[in-house]
Amino acid sequence: MDGILVWQALLAATTATFTQPAYRLFRQIATGWVLCTTRRTVTGMIPTADPDRSRPHDAFHYFFRDGAWKVKHLWRSQAVPLVEALCPPEAPLTLLVDDTLVHKTGRNVEDAGVFRDPVRSTVRKLVYAFGLNAIVVCVRARMPFIRQPLALPVNLCLFTKGGPSHVELAANLVRELADWFPQRQFKLVGDGAYASLAKLALPRTVVTSRLRRDAALFELPLPRQPGQRGRPRKKGARLPAPPDLASAAGPDAWRRTTVPVRHRTVERLLLTRIVLWYDVTGELPLLLTIVRDPNNHERDDFFFTTDPQADPAAVAADYNDRWLIEVTFRDAKQFLTPQHPQSWRRSGPIRTTTLGFWLHSAVWLWFIRACGDQQVWPDRPWYTHKCSPSFADALAALRTTLWRERLSPISAATPEFAKLTAALIETLARAG
Repeated sequence: MDGILVWQALLAATTATFTQPAYRLFRQIATGWVLCTTRRTVTGMIPTADPDRSRPHDAFHYFFRDGAWKVKHLWRSQAVPLVEALCPPEAPLTLLVDDTLVHKTGRNVEDAGVFRDPVRSTVRKLVYAFGLNAIVVCVRARMPFIRQPLALPVNLCLFTKGGPSHVELAANLVRELADWFPQRQFKLVGDGAYASLAKLALPRTVVTSRLRRDAALFELPLPRQPGQRGRPRKKGARLPAPPDLASAAGPDAWRRTTVPVRHRTVERLLLTRIVLWYDVTGELPLLLTIVRDPNNHERDDFFFTTDPQADPAAVAADYNDRWLIEVTFRDAKQFLTPQHPQSWRRSGPIRTTTLGFWLHSAVWLWFIRACGDQQVWPDRPWYTHKCSPSFADALAALRTTLWRERLSPISAATPEFAKLTAALIETLARAG
């Protein structure tokens, strides 16, 4: 399929989000953002967004700061076709949630603050940095020609100190997605910081998360006996801590199986038990899944899910896929740099951050539709075993298509100019 037509169709899906003048501006900004070869400040993107200088530069600043459009409408315009195209309708949607620090510079950035930097922090040393704390929800999508699953952003908001907590904001994002997909079931996966999402009764959602190693676990309460006086018990007997439960289990209690970890499968031992984590999830029964490395090279992992009938191997696999959202954060911040646009006031910070992550999903969706299983990465003699495209390859393929559409009409139709143009396009596609 013609790559230019696919890109235009992706952008055209957002027309209901904007007025007609704003949509034309959005189309220029989205294309200019992808093609930009320098630091992606607003003025840095204008030469590629508007090479003919048809608009004053104020219009681009105004689009982010005060334009008449809503972030959630932009997300919905992409999420619906993305899920319909990439996610099987009969299977639950797997959602991955986490927060990330989007570094910003400037004294008066709206909604910014000093937050822990998870990339530079270690177990022994906490590092704090100034920026925006973005909570992102991604959909997991599997493509047969891409080696590992993709985590594609479909909703985002910013955490501000003194406002709702990370868990409350994440729950609101999931509720919005439930409104957009009223017929779908969801599996929501987050790290231990989002474990308390399990008690919020999110619509049609099963929550999977990590369990604390010192969690206070209880058995289910015994059934009420005839003639028993007093209120019904809310929890049963106290259980040992999760590591002690694992140590006390005999060899026959463990089930050996294979679990996918990123792009490979590994052997693991699984132990399950129905428990209550009363302090966090109240009276909701949880399936505790303990995952052990049979070679004892790694520590035991402790996961839970709000579906007591879930397959323990699927619980372990779903939580292992949580790492995909970290890959998305790296790719978006490294190749699309949503931290660079210097739009500081009013709606500017949330909109520039949104567009950076929105484009990450747009690039992958364009690549899947336009390129499919084609090999789009160049041959590298030092990387002969590569068999799957990365986000950098998908972005370079889109840039190649857009630059060719811009440069080919103004290039002379001679073999010398054709070779020169091809070399220039290849350089521009990998730049920035």
